[in-house]
Formats: sequence, structure tokens, C-alpha cells
Amino acid sequence: MHQQGKYAQLASSLAASLDLRQPPVAICLTDSVPAGVNEHAGRVPAGCRFWEDAANSVFATSASDHSLCAIGVHTHNLQPSPAQQADLMDALKIFGELDYVRPEDVALIPVLESRPGSIVYAPLANSPLPPDVVLLFVNANQTLILSEATQQVENQHPPAMGRPACAVVPQVINTGRAAVSLGCCGARAYLDVLTDDVAVFAIPGARLEAYVERIEALARANAVLSTFHHLRRRDVEAGMSPTVLESLAALNG
Repeated sequence: MHQQGKYAQLASSLAASLDLRQPPVAICLTDSVPAGVNEHAGRVPAGCRFWEDAANSVFATSASDHSLCAIGVHTHNLQPSPAQQADLMDALKIFGELDYVRPEDVALIPVLESRPGSIVYAPLANSPLPPDVVLLFVNANQTLILSEATQQVENQHPPAMGRPACAVVPQVINTGRAAVSLGCCGARAYLDVLTDDVAVFAIPGARLEAYVERIEALARANAVLSTFHHLRRRDVEAGMSPTVLESLAALNG
């Protein structure tokens, strides 16, 4: 199957299985931007805003596109300008004064181990390159299925991360394992899609097909079992004491 056709199929499966409100987003690190991919148009207050813009368009970014986001430049190991480096130091000073990010916390924030020349963002369905990370904007019920998939694909549970939200990208790329970001106050201010009931689940691109296969199966199973448990609740609240087989019979009836 053609590469983009494959990603379109995987994106469609993820959207259908999880009932996603926003298309999956691909993040691709590259030293050369593919032909036909334009630079991002306009300014953004933070690099995480690219995640939302990429739901509808394909574009490339460089360090200059992150000019107002010293934190994103740091976590993505982009070449900082002197102004960005000064902004980072000023931000860390303020964070320290607020007792938000202490000096000992800085070393625990994931940073990309490599330095990309460019970062291409795209809807997964139209990704021009194999994605390094696939981002999903999800609620708690969708995260349930994704955490079950992580246990089966990786034999572990995904770590839940806090500030900064953009650190989920280097976390996944550096480890090759999925992670969930609970966002940060900045990302929640800059992204319309990141409402109070939404988190970001990041899948390593190299394991995307394995994830999609398990997500499809687990979504089907969760739908059946959810009905099973609702029927049992109904029957127990009605004074009955159904066995599992009786509840299964009610499910199939």
C-alpha cells in the first residue's frame, strides 16, 4: 500500500475506534523538508499550537517558527537565538519564584536527544513522512482504551506527564514508548481543543500499526463489555442476582 494510503487507513481506524473529535496528528523530525510542504504561515504564541493547526494542514517548522516559545525550543532541542535563550532564563526565573519549576526539576524535563533541522506537522492521514509521534486529543474513556493498548503493545502502562505539555514529544521519541500528557496551563491557554476534559496521548510512530490493531480490538471489546455491565447493574438494582452466564444471555438476547 502507498505510504499516504496506509496512514489514511490508520488515521481512519483510530478516529472510528476512539470516536475522536480531532484527527490524529503526525509529528515528523527531518533534516530535509519534502517537496510541496510549505513553511507554517503566521506566528504562534507556543509550539504546542502547531498540534492544533496540524489537524487541518501540512506544514514544516524551524526554530524561527518557535520564536515566541523558548520552552518549546528547549524541549525540542532546537537551536535557540540569543533572544530565545534570554526568554528561557527569564521564564525559569519566574517559575522558580512561583515555586512551580524548581532548579532540581529542570533536569527532569525531557529534551530531544537529537537536534532536528525541521519539524513537519500534518494530519496523520496526509503525513508526507513516517511519523515519529502521533498525537491524539482524548477524554478519560478514550484514554482507558489507549492505556490498555499500551499494556498489550509495550508490556507497561504509559506515564502521565504534566508541565510542559510539549515535553511529551521528546519523552516518546527518546524512549520509543507511549505517554499521556495532562497538558499544562500554557497549552490549555493556547489550544482551543485542549479543554478541561481533554488530554494528549502520544504514540511512538514506529509502533503505530501495532497500536491501531490493538485499539480496534479493545474498542470493540469495551463496547460489548460496557453493555454487559450496564445490564448487570440494571438487573441488580431490580433485586436480581444474575450470574455471569445469565448476564451474557441478556446481552445476547
